[in-house]
Amino acid sequence: MDEILLRNDNNAIATLTLNRPKALNALSEEMLTALQSELDALANDRSIRVIVLKGAGKVFCAGHDLKQMQAARQVEDGGKAYFIELFQQCGRLMTTITRQPQPVIAQVHGIATAAGCQLVASCDLAMAAEGTRFGVNGINIGLFCSTPMVALTRNIHRKQAFEMLTTGDFIDATRAAEIGLINRAVPHEALDAETTALAEKLASKLGVAVKIGKESFYKQLEMGLEEAYAYTRANMAENMMFRDTARGVAAFLDKRAPEWDQP
Repeated sequence: MDEILLRNDNNAIATLTLNRPKALNALSEEMLTALQSELDALANDRSIRVIVLKGAGKVFCAGHDLKQMQAARQVEDGGKAYFIELFQQCGRLMTTITRQPQPVIAQVHGIATAAGCQLVASCDLAMAAEGTRFGVNGINIGLFCSTPMVALTRNIHRKQAFEMLTTGDFIDATRAAEIGLINRAVPHEALDAETTALAEKLASKLGVAVKIGKESFYKQLEMGLEEAYAYTRANMAENMMFRDTARGVAAFLDKRAPEWDQP
């Protein structure tokens, strides 16, 4: 049986490819487990500075595996315990992406719906091919996308989010960029190159600085203004103590490119 998740490392960039094209890369239990396992392993891999997440076949990800979910309804309690565990597993994965030390870039094409849209929203950055459609369309089958809403409302304004959640309507990549769900919409034929260029730019930065910066970015968002400044000034002072940061400052003053001792 083919692997449902592929990993390819190129220099400091790891690309994870959802590999269930016939199932539109749905997030089955097995896919969630595979993603969680790879991200946990990558968190401890200092040679990898950036992670790219993409989908094989015609689409990025169509959300949860509805066939698997429907089969779970046949048990005595109607599947409630199963669903609680499934959504907990999914939530853990989305939280892991946010807490991952490396930046995670979603490379999106085709469609990203429901939990697939949640996956995009959970990534730190997202590039999408023009014509890609995004939706949290569970409401169309009578299921409000409550867990995808968590990531979505942390990316875009509440009125746009509420409209998507309650109408089930799709938006295209251009609109997704306008409201902040993705960074850029690019021609389909340029998607690989544009995503790689962004990943390489991030990978060229001092890894420990990016790591402390990503952690600070998400934590300060949940704080009040004074607490956020107290937290970030401590982190910035710590960052200034890095030997490679001193080398970077010296390089800037000397008008030359920095060279890092550490990855």
